[in-house]
Amino acid sequence: MSQEIEIEFKNLLTKEQYEHLLQVFSIDAAQIHRQTNHYFDTPQNHLQKLASALRIRELRDSIQCTLKEKTAEHQHLETTDLISKEQAKAMLNGGEVMSPSVKARLEHYAVPLDALHCYGTLTTDRVEIPFQGGLLVFDHSFYLQCDDYEVEYETNDETFGKNVFLQFLNQHNIEPKAAPKKVVRFITALKNQKG
Repeated sequence: MSQEIEIEFKNLLTKEQYEHLLQVFSIDAAQIHRQTNHYFDTPQNHLQKLASALRIRELRDSIQCTLKEKTAEHQHLETTDLISKEQAKAMLNGGEVMSPSVKARLEHYAVPLDALHCYGTLTTDRVEIPFQGGLLVFDHSFYLQCDDYEVEYETNDETFGKNVFLQFLNQHNIEPKAAPKKVVRFITALKNQKG
């Protein structure tokens, strides 16, 4: 189990801006890693109402179950357990939450575990680069016939990180454009698709 405060700044990009950044930072195909997020909530949207998100993330060599809880504008508390392929499959098929630390947090908030279900999947091609004491991330996500692009900067210090990120955007002539969390963009697309 790991638990950490995540401080990140995000900005939406156009496809052209994204491709330009890949060129500027000399990113080759081997540096792009695919991850798949499966999102969970109850039919009553317990987690959405808590400004939280539950996901299973499939990476190349591991599977993580993570609960993200919003603690401030640019901060989240992340509780993560590594789970097996079989445990992930059971959860995706509506079975028990197989992540002990995440399960304890959900129980703390009285989220009805038996009502949790996977309501969708989002795939991201991600690049991560150490940058000025933090981590610079370029993401291309696709879901529900949508494609979007964003840049993130993860840091340990909110004030320092905000300055670095704004300077980065300015240096690359990128207009600041708010980027809701991926799960929020997914939910918005899902609602639009349902009409």
